[in-house]
Formats: sequence, C-alpha cells, structure tokens
Amino acid sequence: MPTRILPAGADPDAVRTLTTLLSQLPDAEPLPPAGDSTQLADTLARLAAESVDELPEVVVVHERIGPVPALELIRDIALRFPAVGVILVTTDAGPALFAAAMDAGARGLVALPLSYEELAHRVQAVAQWSTGVRRHLGHGAVEGPGGTVVTVSGAKGGVGASLVAIQLALAAQASGRSTALVDLDLQTGDIASYLDVQFRRSVVDLAAISDISPRVLADAVFRHDSGLALLLAPGEGERGEEVTDRAVRHTVAALRSRYEVVVLDCGAQLTGATAAAVEGADTALLVATPDVIAVRAAKRTVRMWDRLQIRKAEETTVVINRFSRSTEIQPALVQRITGTALARTTVPAAFKELQGVVDSGRLHELDHRSTVKQALWSLAGELGLARPPEGPAHRGGRQRGERQRGDRGAAGFRRRKE
Repeated sequence: MPTRILPAGADPDAVRTLTTLLSQLPDAEPLPPAGDSTQLADTLARLAAESVDELPEVVVVHERIGPVPALELIRDIALRFPAVGVILVTTDAGPALFAAAMDAGARGLVALPLSYEELAHRVQAVAQWSTGVRRHLGHGAVEGPGGTVVTVSGAKGGVGASLVAIQLALAAQASGRSTALVDLDLQTGDIASYLDVQFRRSVVDLAAISDISPRVLADAVFRHDSGLALLLAPGEGERGEEVTDRAVRHTVAALRSRYEVVVLDCGAQLTGATAAAVEGADTALLVATPDVIAVRAAKRTVRMWDRLQIRKAEETTVVINRFSRSTEIQPALVQRITGTALARTTVPAAFKELQGVVDSGRLHELDHRSTVKQALWSLAGELGLARPPEGPAHRGGRQRGERQRGDRGAAGFRRRKE
C-alpha cells in the first residue's frame, strides 16, 4: 500500500523541490501541497471528516510555513491527528531545534538542502510508525479533531451571551457528554458569579504553558456541582492581556482532546484571544436581541469578522434572545440584514424566570419549567450538543453545519491592531 505524504510550505520553489523528491520515493503517493498552515489544517480536518483512513501517514512541514510558526503547527497536528507523523524540513538541524521539534510532536527532522537518501530514510521510518500506531489504536480510536468546540459571542454587551453559553454547557453535561465551559470574556467575565463559584486558578494560569498536560489542565479547571468543568476568567481583569491568541489555541486544543463538548463564552469585545477562539470553533454563535441597536451591532460584528478573516457571515449562526411574537424585528429580518445563518430556536423574553437565580448566583438551578431553559436546551439539541428536552421550541431560521478550523483570523486581528 502506498504511503500518502502531504507536503506543506509557503515557498513555492522549496515545495516544488520537496514534492519532486517525494514522488521519487518507492511506494510514495504525494498529495497536493498545502501553501500555508491554514490550508494544511483545513485539509487534514476535511480528510478526517470523510474518514480517518483518508488521512496521510506523513506530513512534511517546511520551516518557512506561515502564518502559524512551524513548531506551533506541528504541536497542533500532533494533538488533533495523533496517528499522523510529522517531519520538519529545516536549515537548522542542531540538537536544540531537534529537541524542540520532538517536544512539539514531530517524528523527525530533515536538513536543507534536501538529500534523497536522508528524506527516504526518514519518510520510511515515520510511515512505519504511523501505520503501527493506527494498527495499535484501531480505526475508532483516531478521532481527528476530537471534541466539539462552540463559541458564544455577544453582538453587544448585555444581550445574554453568558446565559446562552452556560445553559448550552449545562444541557450538554446533563445529556451525558463531558463538557467544559470557558470564560474568555477576560476583563468582565461573570460566569463565576452566575454559578456562585469561588476560585483560585483561571485561564491565565495556562497562558504561558505551551505543552498543556492532562494534569496541568486538571489543576486549572474548577469542577462545578453540576459536573461542568469550568475554566474561568481571571479575577483581576487586567491580567486578561496575558491570554494571547496562541495561548487560546493551545488551551482549546487541550480541552478538545479531553472533553466531548467545549463551550467558550467570548463576550462582546474582540481581542486576539477571542478571534482565535471564533476562527477555530466548529460552531460560532452570535447572540443578539431583536432591537435596532443590537441588530446593527450584529451586522457590524459579522462584517468585522469577515474583514479580519476570522469567520465568514454564512459560517456564523445568530441566536435571537428575548424574542416575542409582538417584536417588530423578526428573525427572518435579522438573517437578511446580517447575512448569517439563523438558529431555528429563539429564546423568549422572560426575565422574571431568571431574576431569582441570577441574583443568587444559581443559574444552574433554573427551573425545568422555565421557557428560557426549555428554549436554550432545545437549542443545544439543534446544535447537536445534547438531546433536546420536551417542551415548546420557538422557531426562526436555519442552522448551518460545522466549519473547518483555520488560523487566519487571529493573525489578521494582530495585523490590524499593530
């Protein structure tokens, strides 16, 4: 059986030379090359979605790939596609880089300029390793991207994004799926207050750690009475600046490998951290209320995400909160204005149901008869996070499928900020 090899690099001449040499290897089947880290990640995710068997045995990454640095990209591939062997092609094959590459998850280095013999030897060894891992794990154990990641952002402050995020996570957990809820509203996040949590550690404690082990992750996570794993915003809002887009990618990758569902409350403010979260999510929700100011804010947010290459409008799903039949602005109009997909389930305007549990910090004890809870748990079912409960569901538009992950948006946000 031929060895499938996926070359990746930003330098067309270097990639052409690499592909030519790979095509000369015995039993080698080079795949069309990926021109940058985004294309490589999207290609692997697409192949994994079709079938694990479609993934290449070997990925060869040139050191000058971008926009994500090569070692960071290798670490991401190793976490998301554990049976794919990665080789780094580099001008520096010294012991320091070799150790760093191995720590990131590479299976070997090949020095530039390329040598046929060295490349053939390394590809053969990595292909045998990959085949052995797949045989040992079995087809069902290699799950590609891992758990499902959902981001919840507010079109503006005060539209109820945290309420939506918390109830989606509670619904997923109650349906038997291991679930993590992350507060990425780093300056003003209130998930701890909504759930009456006193905590010491936060997402900031993971910001400087590039290789997040299960034990390190467990130390940072707060286990709530509901069963949710909580990763909270820092108590000191100014420390939120320590959480970079790179830190978010590492943290989300670690959570994705540990939990079946990961829900991230991104608040209403765009930062490098929230840009990285939204661009890499399987489903990105944007919460809006049916009023002129919120709908304008939703349109502004969607356009900004598109300009910064974070997410396209059609890849974003708007959730209407505080909806009533008498509202002048109906869901179909919101969909037409924003150009997004629209969740079929809308959340009714029933603040009296929420006031008691919000004021007491017991949002997880919201009564099952609450129309708000019924709607949000129905939304969780619509999104595939949980089985929808019995009860009325409020219908609106259509819900879009999942999006492949990329790395363009956070880089675009950084460039615009600079």
